[in-house]
Amino acid sequence: MTLILGLESSCDDSAAALVTSDRRILAQAVVGQNSAHQPYGGVVPEIAARAHVEVLPGLIDRVLAEAGVRPDQLDAVAATAGPGLIGGVMVGLLAGKGLALAAGKPLVAVNHLEGHALSPRLSDPNLGFPYLLLLASGGHCQLLEVRGVGDYRRLATTIDDAAGEAFDKAAKLLGLDYPGGPAIEQLARQGDPTAVALPRPLVGSGEPHFSFAGLKSAVQRAAAAGTHRAADIAASFQQAVVDCLVDRTRLALARSDAPTLVVAGGVAANGAVRAALQQLAERHGRTFTSPPGWLCTDNAAMIAWAGAERLAAGLNDGLDAPARARWPLDAAADAVRGAGVKA
Repeated sequence: MTLILGLESSCDDSAAALVTSDRRILAQAVVGQNSAHQPYGGVVPEIAARAHVEVLPGLIDRVLAEAGVRPDQLDAVAATAGPGLIGGVMVGLLAGKGLALAAGKPLVAVNHLEGHALSPRLSDPNLGFPYLLLLASGGHCQLLEVRGVGDYRRLATTIDDAAGEAFDKAAKLLGLDYPGGPAIEQLARQGDPTAVALPRPLVGSGEPHFSFAGLKSAVQRAAAAGTHRAADIAASFQQAVVDCLVDRTRLALARSDAPTLVVAGGVAANGAVRAALQQLAERHGRTFTSPPGWLCTDNAAMIAWAGAERLAAGLNDGLDAPARARWPLDAAADAVRGAGVKA
């Protein structure tokens, strides 16, 4: 049994967690920054980085004290090293390096996307490799075949906006609070998902990738017209996103023999998304699983777990591990048109 301290600071959540290799979460803490970014309708990188500096040391002390663990009792320190907002990534990675050096423990520099990709194995001990993963978050929307720790094949990515970003922008257009995903989902319960005719970009095409920029623009026009209730726009937007995710995932299922479909990332916390993908998996004879909602959003437990998985595979890093704004899981994947090259 190994004991890993995980640190996460890639966006606007500062988090620390202690996780064991037998899937016990001994302690965890997350401090969000919603109130700081709410006036801007999105994350301001400079504000986020400063907030990480202020709260992360206290979170580390808090989880260690709560679990009654000393730094010298750790087996490794895992910290997000990218991708993400580079200022925040640097704060968490430098904290991890300092703690690893002081305690004489290995450092595991974790790809934030790998944290999401492996998080289902923390919550589901029966989930084995390979599995097909829809990773949908504020910064990423990808379909990946997860073959093993450090072994990923990208089947699709977004050519412009990510699904979570589209949720945030749509919420801002409707005058809803940040973060937009939960706000849209709540308002959509009061609306008619067929009331507003919105596009489903790339649905029905042979192209495997995602696109949400046109959908976001359509929401802007619908909101500006003033002829629809906000709840109807929210419900119609959410249904359009679900339809896009289901259609693209359907294509990926045809290209993968993986027996299980998994959805992870912040958008996976959306109930309509999860229900639609579960139905899709059942229609294609695949099993379906997804981490609980709290494990889908940014957290340090998934980073600690990814660290444990990598450590078990003999993978750890030197103190010269770099912070990265961009860090694809499948570096060999072909570049796609548009912003997909970032993925």
